[in-house]
Amino acid sequence: MKTKDKVYPSIESLLNALPLVDGLTLSFHHHLRSGEGIILPILAQFKQRGIKKLTLDVSSLTSAHEGLIPYIIDETVTEIHTSGMRGRLAEAISKNGILQKPVIFRTHGGRARAIESGQVKIDIAFIAASCCDEYGNMNGQVGPSAFGSMGYPIVDAKHARIVVAVTDNLVNYPAYPISIPQTLVDYVTLVPSIGDVIKMDTRISKNPIEHLIAKKTTEVLIASGYVKDGFSFQAGSGGISLSVISYLKSFLIENNIRGSFASGGITKYMVEMLEAGAFNALLDTQTFDMVAAKSMIKNANHIEMSASMYANPNNKGCVSEKLDIMILSATEIDVNFNVNVLTSSLGIIMGAQGGHPDTAEDARLKIVVTTLMRKRIPIVIDKVTTIVTKGEFIDILVTEYGIAIHPKRQDLISKLNMAGIPHVPIETLKTLADQLSGPRTKITFGDQVVGIVEDRHGNTIDSIYNVI
Repeated sequence: MKTKDKVYPSIESLLNALPLVDGLTLSFHHHLRSGEGIILPILAQFKQRGIKKLTLDVSSLTSAHEGLIPYIIDETVTEIHTSGMRGRLAEAISKNGILQKPVIFRTHGGRARAIESGQVKIDIAFIAASCCDEYGNMNGQVGPSAFGSMGYPIVDAKHARIVVAVTDNLVNYPAYPISIPQTLVDYVTLVPSIGDVIKMDTRISKNPIEHLIAKKTTEVLIASGYVKDGFSFQAGSGGISLSVISYLKSFLIENNIRGSFASGGITKYMVEMLEAGAFNALLDTQTFDMVAAKSMIKNANHIEMSASMYANPNNKGCVSEKLDIMILSATEIDVNFNVNVLTSSLGIIMGAQGGHPDTAEDARLKIVVTTLMRKRIPIVIDKVTTIVTKGEFIDILVTEYGIAIHPKRQDLISKLNMAGIPHVPIETLKTLADQLSGPRTKITFGDQVVGIVEDRHGNTIDSIYNVI
């Protein structure tokens, strides 16, 4: 294929040149999170051509994707594979069962495994790039819409039948740095915008209760013995997790401790740790804010990695296996330490698996941080609505009302006792949550399965039913 054959001035002109049929599997990524902007315009073109029964394989769906609802209702889209789902789209699927087939929820590592193994066969991968040349070399680190790492679509580019770079910033050859090379790209197409990068941003919590939990968590980390030279670390993008990063950074600097790497979704708070010398490197599969996106250009030790390198359990070695510490969130956690981050206490889909089960399975210390209640709804309960991460993979729960340690971790119980850090059985926290919140609202489920939750290995660990 010659260079002139690759570039199309619009999605419309490209799709006019492709042999489109019903039943295709299309893939997209969500690096721009709530600012993602190419899925809906591309689907509009498929709808205009009368193409139906499409499967969407998307790394995650956000509030930006409420516009998918009419495409599902008219059967343009009949199947979705994703890590998570939020907003009106998730509610329409949870309550009204509008999708013909259950949503398949996969972890980030599980999605990479499914694609690489051939379980999922992508017909066309549409990859949003903030910088791309006429031959398809692309990245997410340069340009007005720069979003950072392209960790999710790297695996798509290697295995999709057709790979399309979608860009709002066509540059002279060669584009650099190269995240996905020209050798994997069939077509380049131009759009006015790939999305709104302002909607990527994350912020540290201002809630004093969440800061209290973060301080307690940092004390637990220090007492555990895992915080030492050469340790590795990951935390999510939630307010409590970001606060933990802030407190931990101060401890590392004050005590001249330098970790090996921090990984996962990278925020400006992680970048501050890197630039302060608290870690040797950052391994980045998804960049969460503009400061972190700019860091990838500035810091050679801020390293882009694919979702497969991050957490695919079937490759020759994934980063999650090297993790010492992981800080996890929870929508619900039960007395067996099972964690839900995918559905609300009312059974509505409203979150994402992400790398939660991936890292929980592999890391040496897994800590769940959450308030005991949220809007008077208990978080610690008898049985979670949806199992996303199995309790056997969780070590410690930290709340504002107390700390609970999984009984299997007698070593951690001994270390916290030695440090004088009080802890209680998780049943105690559950009882307290019940007393403070009062009776729970009873959920009535129908008999339609609207979601199937897979673990990273492809096993079904739970099903989500429609809410009546």
